[in-house]
Amino acid sequence: MPDLADRARTLLDLHTAPEVLVLANVWDVVSARVVAGTDGVRALATASHSIAATFGYEDGERIPLDLHLDMVSRIAAAVDLPVSMDMEAGYGDPGETARRAIEAGAVGGNLEDALRPLDDAVAAVEAVLAAGRDAGIGLVLNARTDALLRADAAADRTEVLTEAVRRGRAYLEVGAPVVFVPGAVDREEIAVLAEAFGPGRLSVIAIPGRSPSMRELQELRVARVSTGPNTQRVALTALQDA
Repeated sequence: MPDLADRARTLLDLHTAPEVLVLANVWDVVSARVVAGTDGVRALATASHSIAATFGYEDGERIPLDLHLDMVSRIAAAVDLPVSMDMEAGYGDPGETARRAIEAGAVGGNLEDALRPLDDAVAAVEAVLAAGRDAGIGLVLNARTDALLRADAAADRTEVLTEAVRRGRAYLEVGAPVVFVPGAVDREEIAVLAEAFGPGRLSVIAIPGRSPSMRELQELRVARVSTGPNTQRVALTALQDA
């Protein structure tokens, strides 16, 4: 059994290193081994969308949690790197889901707020962090706010960013080490978020053809950049082309 506490510390340190942490999201053992075996890869993250698709389910907690966790367990056992699990919105019990994710070998996790009332979203973050403490590890929570992702196209972007900052700061205040803001692709908006949260605290998803370069994101002091389901789409497009 790997030392999960050591893996958690390694994953946390990668978020505050000078070089931005780039995570190519994986969905099964073979994708995990391919990514883990690539030069420069230091950690792995799962993509809930991709794992669900592997078993024929739509995203959004439609895949049974037991099946989801089984795949995470297989991935974590197959590699020697820290693994972060996309826990979606926590499957109705974020603390228990985090506890089971740790049992499966995950040392970090994403948790969506789904724009729940802020008090409820903060309580969910606290429950996940408590599960990590109870297990004796510093679970690296990538606390996700959907303020940008779910914003109406006609909404005032300043107000949308203000809400993302309000939520992200609330999660940081209760101990989340990093805040994930999907939908942040504009350089100026990313700069606002990075400044509001502080160096090494912002996590974004890279959108091909739209997001700033990795060099620019590193200059903005972004902590973490992930690929989400785009990694699986690239693989499936290659299969289709072949």
